[in-house]
Amino acid sequence: MDQLPDIFPFERRRDELDAQMAEPSFYASPRKAAEVSREQQKLQQLIVDYRAHDRVEREIAEATALLKDSAGDAELKELAAAELPELELRRKQLRQSVLLAMIPPDPTDSRDTVMEIRAGTGGDEASLFAAELFRMYSKYADSRGWKVQPMSSSESERGGFKEVIFLITGSEVYRQLKFESGVQRVQRVPVTEANGRIHTSTVTVAVLPEAEEVDVQIDPQDLEITVSRASGPGGQGVNTTDSAVQILHKPTGLIVSCADERSQLKNKGRAMTVLRSRLLQRREDEEHAKYAAERRSQIGSGDRSERIRTYNFPQNRMTDHRIGLTLYSLPQVMEGNIGGIIAALQKADYEQKLAALTGQVYVAPRAGDDD
Repeated sequence: MDQLPDIFPFERRRDELDAQMAEPSFYASPRKAAEVSREQQKLQQLIVDYRAHDRVEREIAEATALLKDSAGDAELKELAAAELPELELRRKQLRQSVLLAMIPPDPTDSRDTVMEIRAGTGGDEASLFAAELFRMYSKYADSRGWKVQPMSSSESERGGFKEVIFLITGSEVYRQLKFESGVQRVQRVPVTEANGRIHTSTVTVAVLPEAEEVDVQIDPQDLEITVSRASGPGGQGVNTTDSAVQILHKPTGLIVSCADERSQLKNKGRAMTVLRSRLLQRREDEEHAKYAAERRSQIGSGDRSERIRTYNFPQNRMTDHRIGLTLYSLPQVMEGNIGGIIAALQKADYEQKLAALTGQVYVAPRAGDDD
């Protein structure tokens, strides 16, 4: 059995937190105190499990040695043989628990999430599918008790979306949705296709943890803000004030627009939320560049980012190419039943992190290239 990673760094961190908790001013900030207490409890449980794993290893070694002792007591050998399977199972469970606890938590997992869906190749068909993906994620959010708040959208002539941006708030939203980023492909016969040919279109999905003001400091001098009159459907719904807001972040060239609200103040606030989230994502991408390069060397870049998932309507099939998962229940998936897909992606992520923690090479399963 491979050795577990060294427990010393985790014991040292636990001791640091114990010292903080012993300070008279520890409870001056209840929120900070709660965060430190949770981390200390998790580390303490990790250390308890690690020591329990060591004890079980010693018991297995003793039982194995007893079985190999030709001169040993027959009754003791029988007892050792009976205990070994349970000890092996206990060791496996403790090892898994310890390794999972050693994986560094993603600090953004508990964040609310900004999602951006854009039509890619495929014209009207791509924009129609963008609207269907928006509906799919909205229904999944509803099933989890989350709230979906539209922030910006640009409709196509046929009723789809060229672009739709929305905020999802709730419990651990980013943890559940962060693997949805990438190019998603649809294969089906468009309603405008007279000859029944199957077309392939793409939609891009970006999932950004909502950034707080303390995460990203934005200098007002770096912003160029313009306002204009938002287009409306006419009649009572027409927008007669300059409420549409566009913000240019000059250092990066990022441009964010929002016109869904009639209030210029609300549109500006939503646009700033999207801008902060994009800047936070950019910073995290830069910080993780080295890790990403190592990951690509292990599982291949495969331009798989150009196609993380395929929805094939004629075959009633959804395939996630990153983990080789295929489901023949496309109508249910499009109704927001994507919990199983998300769970499989999370499991693959854990396995990859465990492999990195133990010095192994993780190779993700893949679907075939024609999928």
